[in-house]
Amino acid sequence: MKMRYWLAGVVMVAMQVRVEAQLTAAPAGQRNVGRAMLLQLGYGTQRPGGDLSRRFGSNFNAEVGLSYLSDKTNWVVGLDGEFIFGNNVKEDVLANLRTPEGNIIGNDRSPADIGLRQRGFYLGAHIGKLISLSEANPRSGLLLQIGAGLLQHKIRVQKDPLRGVAALSGDYVKGYDRLTNGLCLQEFIGYQLLSNDGRLNFYFGLELSQAFTQNRRSYDYLAQAQLDEPRSDLLYGLRLGWILPFYFGKTASEIYY
Repeated sequence: MKMRYWLAGVVMVAMQVRVEAQLTAAPAGQRNVGRAMLLQLGYGTQRPGGDLSRRFGSNFNAEVGLSYLSDKTNWVVGLDGEFIFGNNVKEDVLANLRTPEGNIIGNDRSPADIGLRQRGFYLGAHIGKLISLSEANPRSGLLLQIGAGLLQHKIRVQKDPLRGVAALSGDYVKGYDRLTNGLCLQEFIGYQLLSNDGRLNFYFGLELSQAFTQNRRSYDYLAQAQLDEPRSDLLYGLRLGWILPFYFGKTASEIYY
């Protein structure tokens, strides 16, 4: 529920900025030229591969990015972050707490409503090239990007708000979440449109991630050992996003969006 409110807030702020920007927009024909900073808000869905496919199913993620677009060569460099979330957890890390009927007993000796969720994030930098496919609009076409950063994921133990479980209180829950992170390489191939009149700006395409990760907890209660084997976590999926461009003129006073 909190995630929905966060996304709604981001969209409302972006829409407000967009409306205010249109009030001060440059004349038509001058909006899609020069250097630009691109604020990107995206949403995607991914399927896991490698070791990650044994822990989680498909996920969703929300992206916020900021990129610099060069003047005539259309090179792109920037930073991006993704919040990863999902409900399909394949590893039952709480198996040792369950009764033969599959319940987890709370402190009041009644079954507690405990859920498992996927949570994670990616933080990184990217560089790429926008290859124009139209002379009429050199700022739209094939977008190729490569990047690197940190990928982290864990199993979130969603507790019963009405019934506590002693084995999952405080720092004990860290022995079950299998917090994992490491270096991640990322590639994107897709299409980006920055319209000449500034009214329509978006991107969509295929995103691939290869992460070399390791469990960061010193002890896992289910395995009764430290899980320190190197992992190969893969992700591939589709991403669609909206762009708010900020263009820079020849002088500091010539900034429009």
